[in-house]
Amino acid sequence: MSDVSYYTAEGLKKLRDELEHLEHTERPRVTQEISDARDKGDLSENAEYHAAKEEQSMLEYKIAQLKDTLSKARLIDESLLDTSKVLALSIVKIKNIDNKMEFEYTLVADAVSDLSQGKLSVSSPIGKGLLGKEVGDITEIQVPNGIMKFEILSISR
Repeated sequence: MSDVSYYTAEGLKKLRDELEHLEHTERPRVTQEISDARDKGDLSENAEYHAAKEEQSMLEYKIAQLKDTLSKARLIDESLLDTSKVLALSIVKIKNIDNKMEFEYTLVADAVSDLSQGKLSVSSPIGKGLLGKEVGDITEIQVPNGIMKFEILSISR
């Protein structure tokens, strides 16, 4: 299975901007904090030094993850996408069969998902359950609380 993720130009720009910020702003700041703490003397009992080293470790891990994500990222031309089926970057309107509530989500890659903005990850249980479905389909999706049934009301870009 491929780890390739598909992004819009806006999504890719957001990831690249974040990487640039981490590498060119945060990394020098943390390096300076380590240097300042080192100048204060005994490193074995220097809490500032240990905190800065831990922050550096977390920062480098985040940079590595972001670089990995970008290396597997592919730009997708939304104008060529089929609107008859739910795919990545589809805007899909669904109705919960049990409580009749309607939701609208845009299916996106993990790195740009944000439920508060209606951006649902294609890797989430609901995202996976919607992929490949057509308008009118009813899909049963296993979620942590059990099985939910959704009807696909519309698909657009």
